[in-house]
Amino acid sequence: MKKKIFIVALLLLSIAVFSYAQVKKPSSPKVILLITEQNIEGPQRAWWASEIDLSTTEAKLATMLIAGGYEVLEPSNLNKIIREDRAFRLLNLDEGRAIKLGNLSRANYVVLGKAVASSGANVPQSNMRSCFANISAKLIRVKDGKVLAYLDASGNSAHLDVITGGREALANAGEDLAIKIIAVLTQQGGR
Repeated sequence: MKKKIFIVALLLLSIAVFSYAQVKKPSSPKVILLITEQNIEGPQRAWWASEIDLSTTEAKLATMLIAGGYEVLEPSNLNKIIREDRAFRLLNLDEGRAIKLGNLSRANYVVLGKAVASSGANVPQSNMRSCFANISAKLIRVKDGKVLAYLDASGNSAHLDVITGGREALANAGEDLAIKIIAVLTQQGGR
């Protein structure tokens, strides 16, 4: 009798383990980053308009979002969609096109915004220049097109080279923005 109970218990345990293994983990929310960026003395850039890689701001955002459990859709994931519809090649995408791109790529959220770096005065008693970056962005839920938050972020840096200083300031602003985006998504139940 004990042997039969043991076999039944083992069989039930095996079924439970097998059932648990078959349950899929919920997928990570997918995010597209669409932030145009302009560094000091440089042109305005966007990966979707010129087939370059993520900007400094987007790279910092992506790093922090991935660490927070989100999946950031890379340009390589979206190149086919962008090639098929030339309307996505505009430098300044409007909200409607950003949502359409999000739908076509099966993203959950889109971050649409602009980042600009500028230089200030020299740091007192130094050859270094002050550099500042500002980002304004919208966090949009793709499924209903609702803007979840209007966000802004800033960063600064001091460097001998204003281009490098601008890049550092943009990265700092990107980190500030990522913290705010993750907070909104957490509050909305997006993670």
